[in-house]
Amino acid sequence: MTEHNNTSLNIRVADWHTDSAALQHIRKTVFVEEQHVPVELEWDEYDDSSTHFLVELDDRPVATARVKPDGQLGRMAVLADYRNRGIGRALLDAVIDYCEQTGMLTLSCHAQIQVTGFYEQAGFVQHGEIFEDAGIEHRAMLRKCAK
Repeated sequence: MTEHNNTSLNIRVADWHTDSAALQHIRKTVFVEEQHVPVELEWDEYDDSSTHFLVELDDRPVATARVKPDGQLGRMAVLADYRNRGIGRALLDAVIDYCEQTGMLTLSCHAQIQVTGFYEQAGFVQHGEIFEDAGIEHRAMLRKCAK
């Protein structure tokens, strides 16, 4: 557990089946409701095989991310009321630490254009052309993991 701004911030590896209500609530709120991602694109065959992360602030689920078996980070979301408090950065740092500890050589992501700087601050490098996914512009990014 990590202390964050005088409140209790807990970031943990989550179980897709046990924690699915919290994980799905965050993703549905951020991607489907706020960003208008079609619901049929939000849930996919990778949820069962991915490593999921859940952030709880004072025992309330507020953020999530997942890493697919191929090392692709995705579905990273922080509920609107909890943004700009360092929670996303803490989550990304926890994901990077996990990937390094498990021997992953690289971590990739398809970042929405407006947040590429966030990922660059954590050592990700943009590559390739801008592309559209679910009606939102993205750019592929890659980060080498330390050994």
